[in-house]
Amino acid sequence: MVGVPEKPVPPINAFSIIMGRKSVAGSLIGGIKETQEMLDFCGKHNIVCDIEKINIQQVNEAYERVIKSDVRYRFVIDMASLKAA
Repeated sequence: MVGVPEKPVPPINAFSIIMGRKSVAGSLIGGIKETQEMLDFCGKHNIVCDIEKINIQQVNEAYERVIKSDVRYRFVIDMASLKAA
């Protein structure tokens, strides 16, 4: 289900969730307006993230590093490198 239900959700049978390896989760990340406000706030206060930019040609190497837990920052693919692929 995506979004908020119109009526309360009836109680869930925990045993059926456990045995079916299912989960129930929620998130309050907001919509486009809230996301833009957050980005504006970060820009105003110089809040940035740490990334490791890679070329598309390095994607397999990056994947292997993920498997080996040899990643300190989020990988970001330089989309300009697609032209050279």
